[in-house]
Formats: sequence, structure tokens, C-alpha cells
Amino acid sequence: MTAAVTRELLARLPKAELHVHLDGSLRPATMLELADAAGVTLPADSPQALADHMLVREAKNLEEYLDRFVVTLSVMQTTAALERIAYEFVTDVARENVRYVEVRYCPALHMPALSLEEAVEAPLAGLRRGEAETGTIARVIFCGLRTLPPATSLDMARAAVRYRDHGIVAFDLAGAEARHPAADHVDAFRYAAEHGLAITCHAGEGDGTASIRQAIERCHAQRIGHGVRLHEDGDLERLVRDRGIPLEMCLTSNMHTRTVPDVSRHPIRRYFDAGIPVTLNTDSRLMDGVSLSDEYWKAHTRLGFDRSELERISLSAFEHAFLPEAEKRALIERVARELEEIP
Repeated sequence: MTAAVTRELLARLPKAELHVHLDGSLRPATMLELADAAGVTLPADSPQALADHMLVREAKNLEEYLDRFVVTLSVMQTTAALERIAYEFVTDVARENVRYVEVRYCPALHMPALSLEEAVEAPLAGLRRGEAETGTIARVIFCGLRTLPPATSLDMARAAVRYRDHGIVAFDLAGAEARHPAADHVDAFRYAAEHGLAITCHAGEGDGTASIRQAIERCHAQRIGHGVRLHEDGDLERLVRDRGIPLEMCLTSNMHTRTVPDVSRHPIRRYFDAGIPVTLNTDSRLMDGVSLSDEYWKAHTRLGFDRSELERISLSAFEHAFLPEAEKRALIERVARELEEIP
């Protein structure tokens, strides 16, 4: 008999996470220590008070949600800080059986305090240390930002290509979506793709379906970050289904950005039932106050996903990882065997 879905079961479930921001996933205690060392004043002086402040509750939109990142970035301007934060991130996700993670960030946000090389190599060192200690495979997605000049996005794409043999697997465009079209950054996407990097793009979170279509047709995104509003365009929804384009969905974050009014009204169930590949992700563990296991629990309790469906979502994340095919197949086989062994 198949066991009921419990929090303990979901914690044991082998998982992959494909959409999570490094600068949204810091430990509050670490932030306080880094702030003290750097002479930075934070909005609270205890780990719990800082966690409460960083948790987004009252944002009216994506732009207000993103304001919290100013706080985390203030303590992420040294190589020691970046390495530590990346290392702690891997150890944190490993504790809930995340076996593979793609963490994303924009190196430009750590400049000019650091050189580009320092802003890239310090997190990579921390991720490697965490991977060696835990066995969790950690890869990186570089982000351009919609609100920065397209030339900066192209610089980030070039940096991603330069470090593609050191753990960088894809290029993304993040940041405030409305009035900042992805098409402005098409040169960066083209450069990344032409040099063998995978492409994902935030779309359909802070703007509508035209943004999703632009990410697919102009930027050639192989995955869509969020894509929540896809259901507003039936033709586009069918195109995404027919092409098998995965959606990187973040239930709690989408509620906090007011993309959906409540988790129970999130369209992930619609997309899953329609045959569109969906994955579950935290987006920003600190700002959203969640673990990946929490997101699976909400999918079960608020949206009715049963154990077999949650296992399918888990496998879908591994299947759509930006990994070489042979490495991905081996990982999927190990995860599938482990799923069979969980009572």
C-alpha cells in the first residue's frame, strides 16, 4: 500500500530545483555576521527579526518584491561573502534531499566592488565545496537584468560562455518585467545559444502572455521562468504544450508578487493536467520563507497533487535539467530507483 503524503515523505523525496536565486537564499544569521564585518547596517539585529523583515508579505507587485534584494546584495560584495553564501546554500538544499540544483544570479550586481572574475569564481568555489561535502550537484545560471543596459546582459552572456566548463549551464533574463521587454536583450541570448549554453527566461510573472511569447519566439527560451499567466492565451498555451517547454513554477513566490491571489488558485494544476511540463521551485528561499519540500507540501494540500503526481513533477525537474544528456540520464536512473524504494 502506498504511504500517505506527509511532510516527512516529501523531505525524503529526491528533488531537483531549477529556479532559485542565490541572492534570495541567504541565512539571516550569516547576513548579520557579514554585515558586522562589512560595516553594513541591516533593518534588524537578530536572525529571527531579520527573517521576519525579509519575508515578503505586503508587496503589491513584482517590483516591490524585488526591493528586498537591495538588503541581501549589501552583504554580498566580497569574495569571502559570496563563497560562504554559495557553500551554505548547497548544504541547506542538500538537507532536504535536493540532489541537483541550478542556482542563478547576476555577477554584475557584485561589481565594481569585485572584478567580474572575482564575482564569478567566488560563488563557484563555494558551490564546489558544498557539492564535495554533500554530493548535491550544483550548477549555475547567469542572469542579465531587464532594467540594466542590454550591453550588460551581453557581458553576462559572454562571461557565462567563458566559464561554461566550470559549472555555468545557462543564461537567463530576470528583473522587473513590465515595460522592460526581453527582446531588447536578444543579442545576449543569441550569443549564449550560439556558444552552447541553454536558455531560460523569466516571463509571465510581472507581465502578460506577450512577454512569454517574446521569450520563446525572440529569445528562443528552452524553459520559462514562472509563465504563470500562460493560460491567458490559448494558442500560446497549446504551443508551449506541443513543444514541451517546461515551466519553472514557484507557488509561494507567485503569491507574494501578486501574480496569483492565493496558492490554491495557482494555474500549475491546469498546466500539469494539460500535459505541459511543470517543475516546483522556491525562487527566493529567504524572501518567501520556504523550502522546496514546503512547495511540494503546498502543491499537495492546496492544489490536490497526490504522491504519484508529485513524483512525476520531481522527475520532470531532473528530466529538464540543463545537463549533458549522459549525465542527466544517469541521474534520472538513480532517482527513479530511489523513488521505487521509498515505501
